[in-house]
Amino acid sequence: MVQRFWKQLRVILPIICGAAIYAFGLLYFIIPNKLMEGGVTGITILLNYGFGLAPALSTLLLNIPLFLIGLKMLGWRRMIYTGVGIGSLSFFLWLFEWLIKQGWIAPFQTEHDYILAVLYAGVTLGLGLGIVFRFGGTTGGSDIIATILNRSFGWSIGQVMLGLDIVIIGSSLFFISKELVLYTLVTVFIATKIIDFIQEGAYSGKAFTIISDHADIIAAQIMKEMDRGVTLIPAIGAYSGQAKQMAYCVVSRQEIRRVHMIVKAIDTRAFVIINEVNDVHGEGFREEQPH
Repeated sequence: MVQRFWKQLRVILPIICGAAIYAFGLLYFIIPNKLMEGGVTGITILLNYGFGLAPALSTLLLNIPLFLIGLKMLGWRRMIYTGVGIGSLSFFLWLFEWLIKQGWIAPFQTEHDYILAVLYAGVTLGLGLGIVFRFGGTTGGSDIIATILNRSFGWSIGQVMLGLDIVIIGSSLFFISKELVLYTLVTVFIATKIIDFIQEGAYSGKAFTIISDHADIIAAQIMKEMDRGVTLIPAIGAYSGQAKQMAYCVVSRQEIRRVHMIVKAIDTRAFVIINEVNDVHGEGFREEQPH
């Protein structure tokens, strides 16, 4: 029971921290500079610009019905971490807004250097959401809508979220200038890249697929010189009909040149394919700790 509690806590705490970072980015960079955000969060920002509604309150009010619908259609197991994300985001939006009103936090507001605001907003929002998503949570809103529409009608989750973002960010033209909308798109792009980086993991590398008549010799040399595991895969040349072997291995980015040198030293005619790999687990990379 205690072990299960600590296991859940190790997931919930990062979601709470991610929501805090995301809320900070919204109130410190986005709203003071009249920038925008996609999804239901974008609606809360529009309500703030148009009617002065507090983001914490509108976030909670908009997400409660969506959460209840998601709870009914998707179940507790799918929605528990979403509930943590929604509650945490609303709380930290309220907390940071209160701290700003008390003068304990001075938001980054500029009229000239929007690039700086856009860069830091994108990094902050992406970091916060990336952590939330990494641990299986969401901040509600369009994520719930997209999942429900995907389950009900088979619509693509990515396309639904993109469509909602286009509509919401496009609606912001009634409240902010075209230039700020364009700056917003840069923020969204940066945030997306940061989210992808955190989701895929910092432990990335390169996968080599080596097709050669001397694949076994190449594999032995890689294992000897680099202490990396190599897998030999049987293959047949479609044109020649001859049996061949492929050597497959994953190395860090710093080791790419060494693999190239080993391959070329043994077989200059070898056919080499290099693929990007992310979040590599196992010996020599990141090894999972037993829970």
